[in-house]
This record gives sequence, structure tokens and C-alpha cells, in this order.
Amino acid sequence: MRIPLSVLSKFRWQYRRVGLLSVNMKTESAGETEAPSPDVMDVSEGSRKRQLSVDSSAQEAAEEPKNPKLEKVKRKKMAVLLAYSGSGYLGMQRNPGMKTIEEELLGAMKTANLISDEAYEHPQEVQFQRAARTDKGVSAARQIVSLKLPCEGPVVESINKLLPSQIRVMGMKRVTKGFNSKSACDARTYSYMLPTFALDPSVLPHASSEDSQQSKLQPSPPPPGLIEDFRLSPEALDRVNEVLKLFQGTHNFHNFTSRKKPLDPSAQRYIISMKCGEPEMYENIEFSTIIVKGQSFMLHQIRKMVGLAIAVLRGLTPATTIAKAWKTDRIDIPVAPSLGLVLEEVHYDKYNRKFGNDGMHDALDWSEYDEEISVFKKEYISSMIVKVEKEENSMYNWLQTLPFHSYGVREQHINQGSDDDSVDRESTRLEVEQGSSSEVKESDEVLNDESSSSSGNPSSSESFSHGLRTLANAAEAVSGRSEVCDVKKDVPNGQ
Repeated sequence: MRIPLSVLSKFRWQYRRVGLLSVNMKTESAGETEAPSPDVMDVSEGSRKRQLSVDSSAQEAAEEPKNPKLEKVKRKKMAVLLAYSGSGYLGMQRNPGMKTIEEELLGAMKTANLISDEAYEHPQEVQFQRAARTDKGVSAARQIVSLKLPCEGPVVESINKLLPSQIRVMGMKRVTKGFNSKSACDARTYSYMLPTFALDPSVLPHASSEDSQQSKLQPSPPPPGLIEDFRLSPEALDRVNEVLKLFQGTHNFHNFTSRKKPLDPSAQRYIISMKCGEPEMYENIEFSTIIVKGQSFMLHQIRKMVGLAIAVLRGLTPATTIAKAWKTDRIDIPVAPSLGLVLEEVHYDKYNRKFGNDGMHDALDWSEYDEEISVFKKEYISSMIVKVEKEENSMYNWLQTLPFHSYGVREQHINQGSDDDSVDRESTRLEVEQGSSSEVKESDEVLNDESSSSSGNPSSSESFSHGLRTLANAAEAVSGRSEVCDVKKDVPNGQ
């Protein structure tokens, strides 16, 4: 039985829009088929042609991909192990118009046809995420990024042949669909490599009043043989580790970063361990490496921790200054040079326990690449740090700025964010110019350079031990280091 034309005409505009009016709209009745009316043919024929034209255009567009190689590859979420030297780069995170590690990495992936042009412009299309946002000049031995990549073929090799030699993809492993290299991270380990003379006050005595003005304008070069001949004693190394241990636990690190309010909960950070390793020789200069493992870090946090520790060891401020820095007052703390800072490892213990043995995904344990990473570090990271230190004397020059920090409460009110920012900018400017207008505040508790030297003066040891005991008691009262603060905000912005 055929639908009457009079009924169809009332809804003709609807059928024209959706293309549902067919050439022969009829149903079988008693085994007979009626021929369609000419009026029905006229209406349906135009709609059918238009619909066919739209369908064919859509089909042609679907059958002509922008890059056929990209369409044929099956993609999975992958964790990529990355090592790089930060020398000459303005950090890890991509910044338009700037030379960054991410720019090099994404560019190589695009050239190798592993990601599309759209994914290169907008990495979120392939769910790209970095584990840590290292700062300018900071290197990494085991940085992790996660994104969707082809899981078959020589992916690592195709990326590496397009990268500069100081950036290497070491390997990659399949992870879960929802894996995020930043939020899934349990902890991060950084190292700070520095010449050992920085840890002893007998090297580079404090500037006297006569030459302090000259020191502000131009740092003096090290005397010939001073740096090369210095050796850190075992007793001095023990003293270094006593100071570094005071940073362990959960504390308010608002003074160890910038633009962070004293009562901001995200300023609470948990430091798992912090220790200085045995000295090693590099090109006739003795270096040591400080290893710090924490749940997460803020911008400049590690460099300020190292800077304050060195100031305490050199007798420029008492050990109790560390405990004062965890209170609400804004304290003047120097920022150590970025040269020696390296992201050593990103930890995924919870993820490994949950998915590492499920039979589908790999545990994020990169120990099989340790030898390759060790060779890369020696050739591109450690050698670069030593080379720059020898050529520029960055640590020696920075040490000459330490006496011009007050290590006391800043004049600006703690709630005036703009003042805090201006102080941080001014401090950075003064460090660059090798000086500051502030004078060192004298205190009976401050260890001077003579009594803190390696001569073994008894008063030096007693004063230093007293300061450590006082700080340890204050640390327990301030933060309660037995509690673990599970803070996930502001996960490392780089150091």
C-alpha cells in the first residue's frame, strides 16, 4: 500500500532535509508491487541526488588521509625514558620561539611520522605529559614523558637519529590508557654536583670591609692551584651530611621558592632523604654529589636548600636559620647555581605494584638501561658540568656573593605578593652582578671562617654541634617529621 502524495506533501521539507524520501516508497501488499507516482519521483529524485553527493564527498574525505603512514599505525600509551644535557636549552617545557627539550623531541617525532602535524602543534592530542619540568640549564638522566605512540617498529631509533647528540631516548614501555607521567609519580630524585671546596670555609675567606665594595662589582679569580689542590676531609663530609639531614621530613618550604604564600598548603613538602656522596676526581678537581629524594619539589627549591646549607657550613649563618625558614617570615636565602642540578630518577612504586605484573603492561623499572645512562651522563652531563665550572668558575664566583645576603627576615610584609616577587627578582639581579646592598648580620651564634675551618678548633665543633642540636629540636616542633604530607599540587616545576 503506497503512501498518498497528499500526505507526503505536508512533510516534504522534512524529507528533503534528511534525504529519507526514496524513489520508490512503497510496501508489499498481497504480493503485488505498484509503480511510483511521477510526483513522488520528482520529489525523491532530487533529495536522493543531494544525499548521494554528500555521502560521496564524506567518503572521499575519509579515504584520503593527510598522512597515510599515520593512519595505518596502531597506537598505544607509552612511557618514554629520556636523558639530556640542559646546556644551551631554556628548560624542558615547550615555550614558543624558545629552544627547549620538548621542542626538539616533538619535532623529531613529527619528522619521523610518529605524530601528526596537529599533535605537534597541540601535544594534548596524543596525551603528551612530562614527569618533571626542569628549568634552564638543568639536565636529566631519567626524565619520563607519556604519550600515544606506535608500539611496533624501530620507534626509539627513528627518534634518536633526528635528535641532537645531547638528547637521547633510552627506551619506552607500554603503560595503561589512563597513565599520566606526572600525576602517577610517587617521588623524584635529583642530584647536585659541586666542587668540594664550596663545602669548606677555609677556601675563599669572607670579604673584608676594605675590599667588599670591589667584590660587589667584580668577583676575584681563584688563586692558582687553590681549587685543584683542595681535598675534603672525612670529618668535613660528616658535618655536611649532618646539615643536609636537617632538611628531611615534612616542612613548610615557602621560603625556598618564589610567589608562594607562607600559609599556602602546597608549600608543605616531604623530603625523604638528602645526603652528600664521597668525593670523586674530575680533571684534577674534586667534586661531590648531593642526592635528594622527595615527594615533589617547587621551583628553585633544591637550589635554595643547597644554597642555605653551604651558607651554614661556611659559617655565614647559624644552623637555626633553616628552622626559621619554615616559619611564616620571609627569609633571605641564596639560590645556588643551576649548573650542577640533574634530575636523576622519577619513581612509580604504586603504579608498579598495581600494574607491573598484570601480564599486559611493563613495570616502570629502567635498570636495564643503567649502563647506557651511565655512559651518557659521563659524556654529556658530568663532563659538561666540569667543563663549565673550570671555564667560568661559577661556584667560586657565587660563593663571593654569600656574605652580602642577610639570612634574616625581609622587610616586606608576608602578605604582599608583589613585594615578594620584587625581592626575588632583586636577589637574582644582585647574584648576577656579584653583589648586594645588604650587609651580613652579625650574631654570636654565627660561625666565623676561622673557627669553622678544618684546623680542628674545639670551639668550632662545640658551636656547630650546639647549632645542630638546637635546629633538630626546632624541626621536630615545627613540622613533626613523623607525618608524611601527601601533597600533589605544583608537582615539580623544575629547579
